[in-house]
Amino acid sequence: MAMPSFNVCFVPPVLFLLCLLSFTSEADRQLAHKCFNQTTSIANSTYRNNLNHLLSSLSSNATRESGFYNTTAGQDPDTSIYGLFLCRGDVTADHCRNCVATATKEVVQQYCPSESAAVIWYDNCILRYSYGPSFFSTTDEEHRFYLGNGHNATDPDRFRQLVATTMNELVARAANASYGAKKFAAKEAIFNESQTIYSLVQCIPDLSLSGCNSCLQGLVAKLAACCGGQLGGTYMDPSCILRYEMYPFYQIQSTLELAPTPVLLPPPAPGQRTRPKGKSLIPLLRIVAIVALIAVSLVLFAISYYLLRRRVRKKFNTLVDENGNEITSIESLQFDLGTIKAATNQFSDDNKVGRGGFGEVYKGTLPNSQEIAVKRLSRSSGQGAEEFKNEVVLIAKLQHRNLVRLLGFCLEGEEKILVYEFVPNKSLDCFLFDPEKQRHLDWSRRYNIIGGIARGILYLHEDSRLRIIHRDLKAGNVLLDENMNPKISDFGMAKIFGVDQTRGNTNRIVGTYGYMSPEYVIHGQFSVKSDVYSFGVLLLEILSGKKNDSFCTSNTVDNLLSHVWRQWRHGTSLELLDPSLRGSYSRNEVDRCIHIGLLCVQENPAERPTMASIVVMLSSYSVTLPSPQRPGFFLHSRTESNAPTNELEADQSTSKSEPLSEASITYPR
Repeated sequence: MAMPSFNVCFVPPVLFLLCLLSFTSEADRQLAHKCFNQTTSIANSTYRNNLNHLLSSLSSNATRESGFYNTTAGQDPDTSIYGLFLCRGDVTADHCRNCVATATKEVVQQYCPSESAAVIWYDNCILRYSYGPSFFSTTDEEHRFYLGNGHNATDPDRFRQLVATTMNELVARAANASYGAKKFAAKEAIFNESQTIYSLVQCIPDLSLSGCNSCLQGLVAKLAACCGGQLGGTYMDPSCILRYEMYPFYQIQSTLELAPTPVLLPPPAPGQRTRPKGKSLIPLLRIVAIVALIAVSLVLFAISYYLLRRRVRKKFNTLVDENGNEITSIESLQFDLGTIKAATNQFSDDNKVGRGGFGEVYKGTLPNSQEIAVKRLSRSSGQGAEEFKNEVVLIAKLQHRNLVRLLGFCLEGEEKILVYEFVPNKSLDCFLFDPEKQRHLDWSRRYNIIGGIARGILYLHEDSRLRIIHRDLKAGNVLLDENMNPKISDFGMAKIFGVDQTRGNTNRIVGTYGYMSPEYVIHGQFSVKSDVYSFGVLLLEILSGKKNDSFCTSNTVDNLLSHVWRQWRHGTSLELLDPSLRGSYSRNEVDRCIHIGLLCVQENPAERPTMASIVVMLSSYSVTLPSPQRPGFFLHSRTESNAPTNELEADQSTSKSEPLSEASITYPR
């Protein structure tokens, strides 16, 4: 995407003061955060009390003139919590206090609620804490993040050289500050007649000269690889940070004083008397009018510049949903490709744990020993940049025990990678359709899995801040953790709905054969009831241990739903139950689940229950269930197909439609 044609880099000296007002009025923007667990024997209550005490102490000391404070909480040096904050060297005490107050609140409530160590970067401050041993006066290369503008300069080589030269000069200035003083330096460098590069560097004040120099030089070296030639870049380390932009994002310490422009009057004609001193009223009024006009023009220019800059920054750093609403900033979730390759042993086949609809999945281990699942999207897959961004944004905003947790992503060159929490027991289909592993899924576990999937889909439909239609719910997209609890995954096909939106239409039918509802396959219509249909199919598969699209008996044609419906009508529905469950199930629960499954797969979407109703049905026997109608895509048995009938069957209406192209379907793993 090309840069907008307006100039967002030239700022006349008078506008510096006006621009500063706009910078200080912005809320502190969270740039990145990192959460990680550390082994400790301290009871959780003790840890929480210590953490609360530490954060309170940091917040109450945020008015210090130095903009820096470190402290500990707890008695044992090996298990005490160590913490610090550092405010950007140019911000005022009030802005420092506000930033630290925001950080101490959000880090435990929003970003790192359960981890025992965290570092979080904002525009105006850094906050860090962890269990012992102390990290004070040390550098940390393990937890680094970078943000790139993504748009290149017109002369990238010269631009890159100017940035490097400026950064090296700033590093020397910051690193030579005395121990404990502000290790902060900023500078403006002219790139061309209309563009200026604004740069700054900063270290934690308790670093030694060599420590600060080593930390910043390491970032300067990395900066060329991540952001070289780009019109803006930030590299963050828990102990130091550097940043450059094409607009003054920090408080400029000195501005040019504008001297009044002298007004040259023509010399008096020979013999003409000059006006007495103090009588030049008309020229004075002209001067005042000119100055006022210039001042008004500058103010209007400043306002336009500010609004346009906000628009550009928002365009670069945020994503929007289908209705144009801002969803989230994703830079804080970014991993570099080198970290991912190291974690997966260069995407070794030994680390491969599965394959999804759009690529392969690898197990990996980060340097802090955290296990991750790495989904490497196929370069020839149907998922392009939009689907990739869609999945990143969706998962980043979703927090539920029955949804897989996104840790980050990587987008470098042709590589599109998603990083999830590692779920050790793989996907539900690995157990459900494997004759040997089926026995691990007793009735209690299956009933718990059904309930967990229902609660996860309910969260997507009604309880999250966005209404989301998954569109690809199936056994292969339900992961099982170490306790066999379900976690719904794979949001590459998901759609975001507005609060009042009930359904959508598409000409591109994507999904998995056997799980898609009739109205979606035939007309391209999808809604929350499409997910309900898929849930019903999955529920019946969990009960029977059979795939819907491969089910076959001597009297039926490849359709589990039709078989279940006939068994239900004949009063023999328990015969469909997985043989491995014989004698170990609750008949009431099984009967109720079969009934709910048939309600979900009814042909008419309006007749299907909502996920909220399904959750209530599964948990309460006081709710009376309505009688189900025949499933969509009902297939006759061979004996039924020979019998005469005057009734219009569901399959007759679908057979007149064009067949679903196999090229648009993601088949089960």
